[in-house]
Amino acid sequence: MTDRNISDIPQSTIERLPQYLRCLLELQALGVPLVKSDRLAGLCGSNAAQVRKDFSYLGELGTRGIGYEVSALIEHISQILGVKERRKVAIVGYGKLGAALHGYAGFAERGFEVVALFDVDPVKVGREFDGVRLYHLDEAPRVLKELGVEIAIVATPARAAQLAADAIVEGGVKSILNLAPTRLVVPDDVNVRQVCLSTDLQILSFFLAKQEGSE
Repeated sequence: MTDRNISDIPQSTIERLPQYLRCLLELQALGVPLVKSDRLAGLCGSNAAQVRKDFSYLGELGTRGIGYEVSALIEHISQILGVKERRKVAIVGYGKLGAALHGYAGFAERGFEVVALFDVDPVKVGREFDGVRLYHLDEAPRVLKELGVEIAIVATPARAAQLAADAIVEGGVKSILNLAPTRLVVPDDVNVRQVCLSTDLQILSFFLAKQEGSE
């Protein structure tokens, strides 16, 4: 496989790579050695032309008429996504959502290790949850640096999200997954990925209403 410059890969393609990786891992678990674009597209809810276009940005992949080698493609996509090495993760906000995220086994399976938890609840501060210590948010800048955390997940209420983000940035973390329903203000060199469950539900509601109106 011949790599291309990762910076040349469109953002939309990058956003689809985790889905391709998940489907490829499922195929690998089934013992499938080769996969064609139409089968992979079917598994990922895409179409064959989109799969081929996305993979064209990644280098010389696959063989016409034969398909893609599953194990090699997993290796290649994992390298591009930076998940070949374990990434240290912190969860900020340990309410119901934060606790549920901490209990999600998929993090470890994909190479993400939760190494620290943060909250302001005095009942929780200083305790360990599933072997991971929970610190007060005031300690975040120091702890994040000491543990070498690379990604922080903000699972706080909206009113506390910016305070959490400020502490995360002070701790040297450059990647934030924001689950709070508010926009974070961070320096230009900090990457924020916004996930708003209520917004996504409203979009789904729109399509549902549209389908109901056409009946």
